[in-house]
Amino acid sequence: MKYLAANQATKHDTFAASDPGKILHETRKGEMAALHEIPYGKYYGSVDSTPLFLMLADAYHARTGDTALIEGIWPNIEAAAAWIGDYGDSDRDGFIEYGNHSDVGLTNQGWKDTGDAIFHRDGKLADGPIALVEVQAYCYAAYLGAARLAKLLGHAERAAAYEQSAAALRKIFDAAFWSDELGTYAIALDGDKKQCLVRTSNAGHVLFTGLATPQRAKQVAATLMSPTGFCDWGIRTVAEGEARYNPMSYHNGGVWPHDNALIAMGFARYGLMSEMQRVMTGMFGAASLLPLHRLPELFCGFARRSDFGPIGYPVACIPQAWSTATVFALLGAAMGIGFDATARKVTFRNPALPSWLPRVQIANLRLGDASVDLILERRGAATTVQVNRHDGRIEVAQTA
Repeated sequence: MKYLAANQATKHDTFAASDPGKILHETRKGEMAALHEIPYGKYYGSVDSTPLFLMLADAYHARTGDTALIEGIWPNIEAAAAWIGDYGDSDRDGFIEYGNHSDVGLTNQGWKDTGDAIFHRDGKLADGPIALVEVQAYCYAAYLGAARLAKLLGHAERAAAYEQSAAALRKIFDAAFWSDELGTYAIALDGDKKQCLVRTSNAGHVLFTGLATPQRAKQVAATLMSPTGFCDWGIRTVAEGEARYNPMSYHNGGVWPHDNALIAMGFARYGLMSEMQRVMTGMFGAASLLPLHRLPELFCGFARRSDFGPIGYPVACIPQAWSTATVFALLGAAMGIGFDATARKVTFRNPALPSWLPRVQIANLRLGDASVDLILERRGAATTVQVNRHDGRIEVAQTA
């Protein structure tokens, strides 16, 4: 986080896709980058890295209580939040858009950044500026996280402004992105504000941030977990039957573990524990049959068969940091674990271990200078939490 803050953009640079306050997308040290033949020396062509930076700062403080670090990067937090409204929303419609204004760099600037990832139902590629569904959700969570941090540091007026920005986004989001026909959110709005009516995994990230209403969350989950969306190993990036669907595609039909983890966390957030368990079970089954039992960057989205494991994507990164985090994210979703370091409290909200995982033992779970040993155990349909050791001031609570 300190590295991202230290490399936050401070100027406009079309080649690097930077604006003041924007957070780094990637950095490379190769010869072509050093000679500026490609823009990736320090490249800012990502519309989601900036709100995700704010979400990270909020989550970091909740877990650690490290107020000193938040104070140290507070100017960066303010600059990142300002970028969302000042530069991210280029046409002032309340949504964050992106467009590639250079002849180099990325055309698509969300996590699905291949050139053919954002398209209409007939397969036609979307023209920009493009407003991605999940990025609006990230911005919503970013504003709320920034508000909590502003309150922490005594900036009441700034906190109120951030909360107002989140409320304004929530007010307009559903009407712009929801599709009754799809039973889910459109992946994006194109430059003419037309919905890209494609069933994709992107919609699940709206649940991850809490922007969806409970009813919409159930509908999104049903669409994602339908046979066209869920291949029994995981949720496909694009549902079977869509124009550009290809189970061997990088972003248009493959299965990404980190994508599934975020969606599973969203399911758990809305109490959709059966759906969360199905995703977790699919990922566990895939890992059990993959080399070294290790989840890759992605694998192909072919339907599960009894005589084959998941089909590997030929050039997937193995290992890959996002996929490594998937294991812990899924376990956290199943346990419903949450932290409040300021209150010295660990909460297990509606924990629900899958049937194949009857017991989880956690040793030396730390919160500040305190720690606990815990056992979560499935008994029938219920999962209980037992504290075996307690050292220092720390509260453990299980809630419905």
